Amino acid sequence: MNLNLKSKKNNTYDAIVVGSGISGGWAAKELCQKGLKVLLLERGKDIKHIEDYKSAMKAPWELEHANRITLETRAKFPVQTAEGNYPINEANQDFWLPEDTSPYISKKPFDWYRGAGVGGKSLLWGRMVFRWSDFDFEANAREGIAIDWPIRYKDIEPWYAYVEKFIGVTGSYDNISHMPDSVFQPAMGMNCVETSFQEKIKAKYGNDRIVTIGRVAHITKPTAEQTALGRSSCQYRNACSSGCPYGGYFSTQAATLPAAMKTGNLTLRPFSIVSKVLFNEKTQKADGVEVVDAITKEVTEYYAKVIFINASAMATTAIMLNSKSQRFPNGLGNDSGQLGKNLMDHHSRAGASASVEGFEDKYYSGRRANGIFMPRFRNIGNDKRDYLRGFDLQGGAGRAGWAKSLPGDLFGAELKEQAAQVGGWNINLGSFGECLPYEDNQLYLHATEKDQFGIPKIVFDAEIKENEHKMRIDMQNDAAELLEAAGYKNIKSYNKADFHLGLSKHEMGTARMGRDQKTSVLNANNQIWGCKNVFVTDGAAMTSSNCVNPSLTYMALTARACDFAVKEFKKRNL
Repeated sequence: MNLNLKSKKNNTYDAIVVGSGISGGWAAKELCQKGLKVLLLERGKDIKHIEDYKSAMKAPWELEHANRITLETRAKFPVQTAEGNYPINEANQDFWLPEDTSPYISKKPFDWYRGAGVGGKSLLWGRMVFRWSDFDFEANAREGIAIDWPIRYKDIEPWYAYVEKFIGVTGSYDNISHMPDSVFQPAMGMNCVETSFQEKIKAKYGNDRIVTIGRVAHITKPTAEQTALGRSSCQYRNACSSGCPYGGYFSTQAATLPAAMKTGNLTLRPFSIVSKVLFNEKTQKADGVEVVDAITKEVTEYYAKVIFINASAMATTAIMLNSKSQRFPNGLGNDSGQLGKNLMDHHSRAGASASVEGFEDKYYSGRRANGIFMPRFRNIGNDKRDYLRGFDLQGGAGRAGWAKSLPGDLFGAELKEQAAQVGGWNINLGSFGECLPYEDNQLYLHATEKDQFGIPKIVFDAEIKENEHKMRIDMQNDAAELLEAAGYKNIKSYNKADFHLGLSKHEMGTARMGRDQKTSVLNANNQIWGCKNVFVTDGAAMTSSNCVNPSLTYMALTARACDFAVKEFKKRNL
């Protein structure tokens, strides 16, 4: 008995954070800096900043397979490599979780991309960060879709600013009402063709369609706080997915983890697969979590007064569904029956490209890890479409490289001369569209099939529907129209006919926030209804999806919820 008591004491912390990705890293940082002893659990391996970025400083030709994926790699990632050498390549393949390590079932096509270790997809994300406005938080209520968000812009605005100052956001002040400005570091510059495109669109459409530089979590003028963590400015290498030794872009490794470690309050435990939350029927709160060691498969329980589940949207919900008790027979917090439902992603792979004449004497410096951005302009103001919500456009202009086909009869000086010429200019605009929260788009746990750790497999049963298909027509046609308006040639529009959820890697919903526990899983403070010491602040919490990249909102929600949780913890309310 005494041994058991000692073991429990050794495994007890003030707080447990499940998952070390974008939101989990933030939860660990905030809770540690506010004085709590925190256990950070990560299902994957430890990936150390700089030390484990094995390919970060190598040029493609220095890699064994020139940064191309091999048949062996395709076998490890059969679904995730279906689109070719993106997003998985030779340089970053060790940062992705192989499919056999996390098997799932797709009742309808769904591609799940997961990070392989500490930092999760914060090492691999696109880094685009945008604030939401009340136009988005009020959309469900305004249109009678799903349920209303329990928060508004005023509730999260100070937390957006708090997060932005820490992570470093580069962008321009555009004064767009439905996409508020952030706290920016100096903007990255657009190249000559992009600037020309911006001017042409402004001349034709005025302020109805805005071309600006992307807003990304890259440092361009480091603050003292960022420098103290070992971070420096973006080096314009565009090798981000291989890991950034400079800490130029925001990741757990470069920012939140070292900040948490500095406090002396953090314990990091990789190879720790959380199978369920332990609910105490007597206290009506969670006691801790059950963990399966990824190497030994030994099962251990860890205990805490405060628990943040930030395993990524789909994994977080799976943990909750597997956390059954007398109080919650259908999964932790599932009084509403909504746990696992309302699955969202952005729909993409629609847009247009074109060739640009002129500017042959122009080039650009460096490899900017950013593109141009056009905020949503459909279903705003007097624009009314035959679908709800809208989309943004992301892309950029560049020159084709030197790797090109040349006539086979060339040789000598003529061959050298033509081979040394850089290609022409081209431009691409791709769309990200909002998906509505449909109750029948869902994930659930298989009744009998389990993974190698004895945990039920996730089943995905979700698809884009008529509203999104109608939107995709505009996503394709509007991109082509904009390029035509700019006078570009050889316009080719596209709309991936078999697009399916998961491809955009912006999974959201399935444990939504709301105003009533009869219709939602979380309250306005991201607490699970009926289990007030457990919080969810990753993509699972989203009540709608907007069309912009969602990670900034996850971070702001996390910082806000941590502030609330610590105050409640100190009042002994948790």
